[in-house]
Parts: sequence; C-alpha cells; structure tokens
Amino acid sequence: MEEIEALLILNSIEGLGTERLKYLKEKLGSFVKIFSQPEESLSKIEGMNKNLVGKIKRAYKDFDLKREIELIRENRITLLTLEEKNYPENLKEIYDPPYILYLKGDYKDSDANALAMVGSRLASYYGLSLAEKFSYLLALRGLTIVSGLARGIDTQAHRGALKAKGRTIAVLGSGLLNIYPQENKKLSEEIFQNGALFSEFPLEYPPLRQNFPRRNRLISGLSKGVIVVEAGERSGALITADFALEQGREVFAVPGKVDSPTSRGTHTLIKEGAKLVSSVEDILEELKLDMDYLKEDNNKPFSLDEREGEIYTLLSDEPKYIDEIKMETNLQMSEVANILLKLELKGLIKQLPGKMFVKK
Repeated sequence: MEEIEALLILNSIEGLGTERLKYLKEKLGSFVKIFSQPEESLSKIEGMNKNLVGKIKRAYKDFDLKREIELIRENRITLLTLEEKNYPENLKEIYDPPYILYLKGDYKDSDANALAMVGSRLASYYGLSLAEKFSYLLALRGLTIVSGLARGIDTQAHRGALKAKGRTIAVLGSGLLNIYPQENKKLSEEIFQNGALFSEFPLEYPPLRQNFPRRNRLISGLSKGVIVVEAGERSGALITADFALEQGREVFAVPGKVDSPTSRGTHTLIKEGAKLVSSVEDILEELKLDMDYLKEDNNKPFSLDEREGEIYTLLSDEPKYIDEIKMETNLQMSEVANILLKLELKGLIKQLPGKMFVKK
C-alpha cells in the first residue's frame, strides 16, 4: 500500500482531523504504518482512544479502496495533499485544513484572488438578481467566485461568474460524484469547464447534514473575503461568515428589505461589524484590489484608458442620458458615443431605449 492510498482510507474516517493525522504520521513515520499497529499501541498514542482506533480498523477492512482509485482515474480527479506545492495557499493558512482534497477541474495560482458569495437557499428575486450581478462584475474584474453549489444565492453566484466568462469554484458537502442538489448537475459540469470543484469527502459520499459546516469553512478558507447576500437568522451562510472571521477574512453583507425574513441574518451581521456593501467598488476598495482590472471575452486582462474609465465611473444602476454624460465630461458628442460603444462591446454597460446607459 502506498501513502496516498492509506491517506484515502484515513480521510474517510470522521473525527480524525488534520492535526491528529499529522501527529500520527510524525509518531509512526508514515500513514501506511498506522494500519499495522496493534489496537493497544494505537490507543496509547496521545489524542487517540478506543473509538477512533476501532474506526481505523473498520475503515481498513470496509473502505473500497480499489473502487475509489478506479473512480479517481475514470473521472479525471486530482488529489491534493497538504504537503504539496499546488495545494491552495489560502487554505493552508486556516486552522485544521483538509489533509487531502479531491479536485475536479483546474485550480490556478490566480484563484488565490478569490471572493466567496453565500446566502439563502430560499432567496427572493432581489437577492438572486444581486448575487448574479455582483458575481458577474467581480468575475469581470478577474476575481474568482467561490460558493457552495446550493440552491438560491450559491447557484446565482456561480452563474454570474460564468456569464462573465470568469472563473468560479464550487465546494461540495458531498463527494464529487454525488452532486447535490441534483438539479445543479449541469451547472457543476459548466464549473468544471471554467474553474474547479472541491470536496474533502470520498467521491460517492452522500450530502449528510453534518458535512455542510465543514464545507463552509473551506468556502471561506479559499477566499480573501465572504459576501453574504440574503440570509435568515439560522442560515448556513452565517456559519460561513463565522468561519471567515475566525480565519481572519473580511465579511461583507448586502442589505435587504427590513421586513424580509431572509434579510434578518445579513442585517445582524452589519450590526455586528460586517461591512455594508451596495456596490462591488465597496468590496474592492476594502480589499485594496485594483478596480480597473477587467477581462475581455478571451480572458486576457486589459485596463480601461483614462477617458473610458472616466465615463464608466459616471455610470451606475440608474439610467443616464447621453447628453448628461457629455455635459459631465466636456467631450465632443461623437467621442462620447464612441467610448460608450467600446464599453458596451466590452460588456461593461448596457444601452436602454432613448439613448440611456447603465452599468451592466
């Protein structure tokens, strides 16, 4: 048996944890040697007990290692261990990161520049549209969007990033071959083509309730900050926000309607010190990120020139008439029209009837 095979078996055991695995390897010299130890000897190692030792012995006997390895090969799954250079740097910073991660797709160095977006599964139209809009604009600026593939806000966060032809990462609370919810199976394939799917669970592991807090710590751990868009008082998004604070990440909250149940959690976060955000610029300024860093359809970065940036800054969600833009810039009408066309072709603004323009 090889080390990675031993680690796959050990990873299937609930309750071992990364710190204990590190200690066992340090004490015994390898993961493989754990399985050859008598139960009495294992039980005497600091941090171990008869219950955990029993789990290890049963996993060695019951875990279908051959099938797991076959599925890994058939489905082009990559295994990342904590000791490897290509393990996400952001995750290495958190307490008790997974010793091993299952990855489907590609994780790039640029994905370290990521923001998580989470929220209610039962979100309102307001919340869903804001989640898609924010993730679209952030992905357009070259940021990777991380979320949990759940219904509601998570789904729209992934979709917004994909619409911008940007990168997005889904972190699952189940195995990578047991997509949950089922209706997001097609979305997971799109994410695979344009980003990555992560899980710390064996490939066919079910989406058990206790898995999701563990998943949430990875969502925040992979990111520079967490944006909460609509969350009830008991929303799992609040758990992600708590993990973010523990991990030293920034927490942002989008305000909602005062009488909406799905706004209570976000409003509580704001009262407790989360940064209130009404635009992506609020987020970028807080994180000291370059607001002019954008992406073309071919994913090559470009910067707006001075006049394009000036006009883009003048626009907002509220429609603005072309004559107003001309007056505010002191440019010729032909030049204003030309710049607006360029911004529209870059997918940054939208023209409405009557020569009115808004940020997209």
